[in-house]
Amino acid sequence: DAKTEKYLKVINSLAKNTLNLLDNLLQWAKTQTGQIIYKPEKTNLTSTIKEVVEAFSSIAKNKNIILNHIHSDPIEVFTDVNMLKVVLRNLISNALKFTNPGGRIELSAIQNKNNIEITISDNGVGMDEDTLNKLFKINNTLTTTGTAAEKGSGLGLILCKEFVEKLRGEIWVESILGKGSSFKFTLGLN
Repeated sequence: DAKTEKYLKVINSLAKNTLNLLDNLLQWAKTQTGQIIYKPEKTNLTSTIKEVVEAFSSIAKNKNIILNHIHSDPIEVFTDVNMLKVVLRNLISNALKFTNPGGRIELSAIQNKNNIEITISDNGVGMDEDTLNKLFKINNTLTTTGTAAEKGSGLGLILCKEFVEKLRGEIWVESILGKGSSFKFTLGLN
């Protein structure tokens, strides 16, 4: 029974990763054909982050990674929730992909004077300067294998950049090779 449960968890994780890849391809295709329409609504950012983190909890547990949402006071935002969730899912998925078993990923949201800054940081493999310069560029779709041989489409970060810009924000990354990465993006307050 324990062996069956272990394999079922692996199958579940693989199915979720495959679904995420297909969703990225579909979302990217829709952005390229103008089929994605910005539909902002008032939402609780803290609850949205919590919901997305919970969706990845089994994948994190299966890879023996601590996935922690640093809770803040509830933050209300007026944004497109679906686009926001796509960005969060991609960044969390990448953090899981490039963090070794026993690692740690933390999500936080801080409300500043003019915006909200969301950070997804990990203590994974990190990136060198050359890799950092290729991120977020359509002509440099980077498909790097993860720490457990996970594969990707190379479109996730490009999709994140496009969606964050539609949400009137900015996205960037800070990383040290061998120490981890922090992907950060902002959302406007209004």
